[in-house]
Amino acid sequence: MAKSSADDEELRRACEAAIEGTKQNVVLSIRVAKSRSVWGKAGKLGRHMAKPRVLAISTKTKGQQTKAFLRVLKYSTGGVLEPAKLYKLKHLSKVEVIANDPSGCTFTLGFDNLRSQSVAPPQWTLGNIDDRNRLLFCILNICKDVLGRLPKVVGIDVVEMALWAKENTPAVNKQRNQEEGPVEAAVLESDLNVTFEKELVSQAEEEDMEALLETYVMGIGEAEAFSERLKRELLALEAANVHSILESEPLIEEVLQGLEAATICVDDMDEWLGIFNVKLRHMREDIESIETRNNKLEMQSVNNRSLIEELDKLLERLRIPSEYATCLTGGTFDEARMLQNIEACEWLTGALHGLEVPNIDPVYANMRAVKEKRAELEKLKTTFVRRASEFLGKYFASLVDFMISDKSYFSQRGQLKRPDHADLRYKCRTYARLLQHLKSLDKNCLVPLRKAYCHSLNLLLRREAREFANELRAGTKASRNPPVWLEASSGNQNASADTSAVSDAYAKMLTIFIPLLVDESSFFAHFMCFEVPTLVPPGGVANGNKSGRYHENGIDDEDDDLGIMDIDENDSKAGKNSMELTALNDSLQDLLDGIQEDFYAVVDWAYKIDPLRCISMHGITERYLSGQKADAAGFVRLLLGDLELRISTQFSRFVDEACHQIERNERNVKQMGVLSYIPRFATLATRMEQYIQGQSRDLVDQAYTKFVSIMFVTLEKIAQTDPKYSDIFLLENYAAFQNSLYDLANVVPTLAKFYHQASEAYEQACTRHINMIIYYQFERLFQFARKIEDLMYTITPEEIPFQLGLSKMDLSKMLKSSLSGVDKSISSMYKKLQKNLTSEELLPSLWDKCKKEFLDKYDSFAQLVAKIYPNENIPSVTKMRELLASM
Repeated sequence: MAKSSADDEELRRACEAAIEGTKQNVVLSIRVAKSRSVWGKAGKLGRHMAKPRVLAISTKTKGQQTKAFLRVLKYSTGGVLEPAKLYKLKHLSKVEVIANDPSGCTFTLGFDNLRSQSVAPPQWTLGNIDDRNRLLFCILNICKDVLGRLPKVVGIDVVEMALWAKENTPAVNKQRNQEEGPVEAAVLESDLNVTFEKELVSQAEEEDMEALLETYVMGIGEAEAFSERLKRELLALEAANVHSILESEPLIEEVLQGLEAATICVDDMDEWLGIFNVKLRHMREDIESIETRNNKLEMQSVNNRSLIEELDKLLERLRIPSEYATCLTGGTFDEARMLQNIEACEWLTGALHGLEVPNIDPVYANMRAVKEKRAELEKLKTTFVRRASEFLGKYFASLVDFMISDKSYFSQRGQLKRPDHADLRYKCRTYARLLQHLKSLDKNCLVPLRKAYCHSLNLLLRREAREFANELRAGTKASRNPPVWLEASSGNQNASADTSAVSDAYAKMLTIFIPLLVDESSFFAHFMCFEVPTLVPPGGVANGNKSGRYHENGIDDEDDDLGIMDIDENDSKAGKNSMELTALNDSLQDLLDGIQEDFYAVVDWAYKIDPLRCISMHGITERYLSGQKADAAGFVRLLLGDLELRISTQFSRFVDEACHQIERNERNVKQMGVLSYIPRFATLATRMEQYIQGQSRDLVDQAYTKFVSIMFVTLEKIAQTDPKYSDIFLLENYAAFQNSLYDLANVVPTLAKFYHQASEAYEQACTRHINMIIYYQFERLFQFARKIEDLMYTITPEEIPFQLGLSKMDLSKMLKSSLSGVDKSISSMYKKLQKNLTSEELLPSLWDKCKKEFLDKYDSFAQLVAKIYPNENIPSVTKMRELLASM
């Protein structure tokens, strides 16, 4: 017997490889032929329509659930199996063996989930009955074990298949054990036993069939005779059953009578039950009506209680305590009563907020009682705000008037008084909390209060600044320096006088008042409830004199508590608000406006005493300005900026006047020697360097640039009035400029730049003057050399001796006239250099320059003669150098 393809291990492995990755296990794989042809009259299958396929039964386990599949695999062009169709066995509804196939090896499988039931299902043909039975056994067994049901089986004798299974199970077992191992054979035997012994034919039925067959096996000759015998016995049994039924007729009638009596009783009971049902339905309706009325009454009672509670709460919210009403409408604002006023304000604020929509139900907001109570509270608020504003406006004015009337509070003759606002601020703090509540009640009421406070305190601050500035100027002893520094006619006797007291007085003015103004700005910002951050910490002072203490002139050295953090600690958490900051700066303008005039007076006074003190004051102002932040102290920054501008303007005025003095020297056209403003500028620059403080370097450098530029321009103009002596005039003045500024130029970059510029101009003037003297004494000698140099550009050196005026005879005449008394000519050159020079100290260096320049020129002349006139003898350069050295 040929081996079945179901036992082909290579086929099984090919199937497993084709479905790799699906996590399915192949239970059975077998080769089949697929066709859709019909059977003809000849009873032979149309084989030309058959296609080779492989049917594989696979299972997939997920948790405790197992799924079964029927896979159809086909051969690709390379002979490799690949999946073609996939059927789920849970949809298998019918297994039908084709009756027209004499071999019985062709069957179809019907699935209930196919889209088109009109298309004939494919027909599967196996090689023999054993393969067919083996495949169908496996399908049926899996359907029973996995799915719990069996499909409909058509065209197969159940008894015949059971007998086949029983006969083939041992053989299959043996064969599987030999080829694949005992495990798979046991599974197959179990499958066959379960399917056909337990399900298709039970054990009892099988025994009855065997007994029946044993009873008749001996008497059966032919199948037709056996069939006739069975028919006769069946007719006999049916006749016996009819006879038994007829004999039991009396019993049947008795039973029918009993049933009729029972039916009558049931009808009566049904009628009674109908009556009771109607009565019960009416009773149920009455009970429901009563329960509905009862529920409504209970709900109404609960609602009434809730309404009473809500009304009590609303009435409590609408009640105005009599003590608060009295305090808000007619109470005083004395310091002893402020606690009651603050409590009344807090209650009024809370009551107004409590009647606003976010804090009260919108339904209540439109009630008449709520509207009336809100109007009453608004009236209380308006009355209290008006009374408090009138009181505070008068209170601020009375505080300032009391302080102004006391003359001992201000600086007096012989005694400087530092402004002390500690008592003023202490009294104002009493009403700081009141102002905060006024802002929460009506923020517009703060505008007139701020104006009133600014107006009153402005009078006090201006009076303090004026008295302090007057006494500061009166008590400062400093000799007045003449404002004209660079004028030629000025003796400048007091140029070295000490005027440091002037700048010290200005620094003292800033040290006292700038921190005071900053603190007043900070106090005002928080006292009047501006939402801006604190300017300085409590007790802090602005940049400058960090201690803020002076012991001179009776000024107290104890700092006041200038911060106002005690008013409300939450104020420091408020964010910046540009609109608030703008409003604050506008108010600070009203608070401090006018006080700048006293600072200007001190600056002008210091300028008249010593204009150079503007440099010191400028540095002091810059230091204070760099210490101020661009925050709520905006007016203080503006004040310092204006002071810096005024100081710069005054100093520029001094520089312009000095420049005019320099330019007036241009009119003295016959002036010789060193101009007077050159040494005076060195003195001025030395003094200016002593006054520099802080960052005023730029101010001084700009002045240096303007001074020196005018000096050099004026010097050049004066020199042009007499060209004959211009070079002597220039070199003497540039030399004097360098000598006077040598030390300063080493430390001041700006002066070093002008020092180098003067050095270059000096060298140029020296060169021009020395060349003029040399050419004056040896004019024919160097003119002869110049002619030779000019001709060398156009003709060869050999042709030059044949030119007119350049022959050897001409050369001899020129040498005789120029060098016959060369020692006398050199002496004349020295005397001429000495004649017009007013600065004797410059003569040695100038004479050295003159000798060097003459030797250089004579050396060039000697080289020309040696090249053009090789046979002519002239005094050598060495001899000439020795002659000059001996002079």
